[in-house]
Amino acid sequence: MEKKNTINFGAGPAKLPPSVLLQAQNELLDYSGIGISVLEMSHRSADFSKIVNTTENLLRELLNIPENYKVLFLQGGGTGQFSAVPLNLIGLKEDRCADYVVTGAWSAKAAKEAEKYGKVNVVHPKLDKYTSIPDKNSWSLNPSASYVYYCCNETVHGVEFKFIPDTKDVVLVSDMSSNFLSRPVDVSKFGLIFAGAQKNIGCAGVTVVIVREDLLGKALKECPIVLDYQVQAGNNSLYNTPPCFSIYIMNLVLEWIKNNGGTEAMEKLSQKKSSLIYDVINSSNGFYSCPVDVDCRSRMNIPFRVGKREGDEALEKLFLDKASKLGMISLKGHRSVGGIRASLYNAVTLEDTEVLAACMKEFLKDHQPSELKN
Repeated sequence: MEKKNTINFGAGPAKLPPSVLLQAQNELLDYSGIGISVLEMSHRSADFSKIVNTTENLLRELLNIPENYKVLFLQGGGTGQFSAVPLNLIGLKEDRCADYVVTGAWSAKAAKEAEKYGKVNVVHPKLDKYTSIPDKNSWSLNPSASYVYYCCNETVHGVEFKFIPDTKDVVLVSDMSSNFLSRPVDVSKFGLIFAGAQKNIGCAGVTVVIVREDLLGKALKECPIVLDYQVQAGNNSLYNTPPCFSIYIMNLVLEWIKNNGGTEAMEKLSQKKSSLIYDVINSSNGFYSCPVDVDCRSRMNIPFRVGKREGDEALEKLFLDKASKLGMISLKGHRSVGGIRASLYNAVTLEDTEVLAACMKEFLKDHQPSELKN
């Protein structure tokens, strides 16, 4: 029986480039001729040091990271950074307060966590629903804040910033977990960037932190040592045993991104892929609907409903069944939002996306209201 081609639209962990998986498979039992797997390798060995250093150098090259920034490979995911950011930075100024822009589930969780360590100011009126980015003119930024925090792509709700907030002289922090390395970024505009690897740059287990050197050494006394950026930077991310295999996989993915044109090429590809799906939604006369404002619709995560604006669950189940028969998986929307969600990370190809777009068009043709059967 012929094996069905599976297309993974998962929100994370997500699809990895097939060439990366094949290389990891080939090297699994014997990495680079040394006779053991990376899974068995001491993190103190010269071979692993080479992996860490190569990974950092690739990241610096791909993002043009200035020399006065440290690159850390940590554990605990983005959620760990919800704690680590305030624990390291909220004490930068005496008032021990921070500004948060809350545009979705993840920035909301980050703001709530930060409240344990200082005063949190949400800079805009509370949103009834996460489908837009509040007008910048409505933001009330506190010049005494230690930092301003935002999530530049909300995975659950599909809201993406197309601009970098101007915070004057206040340190800017961004969670880039779900659009990291999908476009060029001017790192020098940020005090700190973090990103879980399991969406665009690798597998679950490692989180990248890029932090400006002058922000190190300001951690609160209650900060756990494994979350202390100065300690981790001083030990080249090897204060404790790091997620070795996850760093190795990230190394392979970064090499793949470099060989495929870097962040500029990833951005062009992401625009082509997301346009394919949004074009079907926009031309469906309301059969498909995306609740997110047009100016902040994500290139990475596209949530949509089927049948009507608030969704027809019976039709959505039929759509998921049809997609599944065509080999597409992980299209069900987040449990808090419902509907469908297509995640189009770097490793998802244009061809993968074309299969989904064709499925949507065919389903529309078969089920648009005038043809619905009783």
